[in-house]
Amino acid sequence: MKPGDIARYLFLAVVWGLSFLVVVKVVDAFGWVGAVTFRALIAAGSLYLVARLCRRKLDFSAGWRPFAIVGATTVAGQLIGLSYAAPRIGTAMTAIFVAAIPLFSMIISQFWGIERASKQGFAGLALGIGGIVLLVGFPAVAVTPEFVLGCVASILSALCAAFGSNYASRHLRQSGNWETTIGAFLFGGIVTLPMIFAVPLERIPVAMDYLYLVIAACLMSVCTYIVYFRLVASIGPTRAISVEFLVTVIAVLIGATALGERLSAMQLVGGITIMAGCALVLNLLPAWMRPRQSVPEIP
Repeated sequence: MKPGDIARYLFLAVVWGLSFLVVVKVVDAFGWVGAVTFRALIAAGSLYLVARLCRRKLDFSAGWRPFAIVGATTVAGQLIGLSYAAPRIGTAMTAIFVAAIPLFSMIISQFWGIERASKQGFAGLALGIGGIVLLVGFPAVAVTPEFVLGCVASILSALCAAFGSNYASRHLRQSGNWETTIGAFLFGGIVTLPMIFAVPLERIPVAMDYLYLVIAACLMSVCTYIVYFRLVASIGPTRAISVEFLVTVIAVLIGATALGERLSAMQLVGGITIMAGCALVLNLLPAWMRPRQSVPEIP
């Protein structure tokens, strides 16, 4: 990768890794619904304002429907799942589930005929599923209904992210990165807004809570999405999505050091197994580890 791509890659890994810590603090003040709703609406509004100030021409000719579907899945579904799960199962486990997104993406792309998986891809899928079983089945904490719901929310979050990513690649291919980001976050906030009446704010937010919310919306949503789309255009989606592995490592370290979270030995094995499975699915193994292809003989 070029130096600029390496810088973008590391920026995404660090910011997204730290985002789990910020999410926990925002959820503590605004609730798991309010955290997503306000974050999404602030992200969409701030990016649109920047576009207007820079006199950037925006093209939403794709229509509202694809933006709404991507917003409901990639933004609302994914972030609701993460915000609900993180306080219940910990940031480390939540991050490991995020690393499993490529596995679900492969399944969806198979059904939609977007791409065909190889034997290596199916082997990676089997490894990933086994890793999820280890992650959920051997926790370092007591298995309570809250823990189970948190795990389910994390899996649904990963499914939403995978669905939205595949849908966007099919229906928003001609839309710009700014338009996709603004539209997705706007509709994501609109989708979750009515849920605030069912899940009110946990307490009266203070100044620091609003600061964390702005950081989550402007830095960890808007800036990262734009940088990520730029990285995808430069090095391709397969190599770009591998940043989730480094994100998981950073999030696990933060969870252990800053939040005192614990993972059992089997959960650590499960996390490594999931990442190994994703590496197979994304074809990210080193050249010497890849299966050799037979070369036909010249008659």
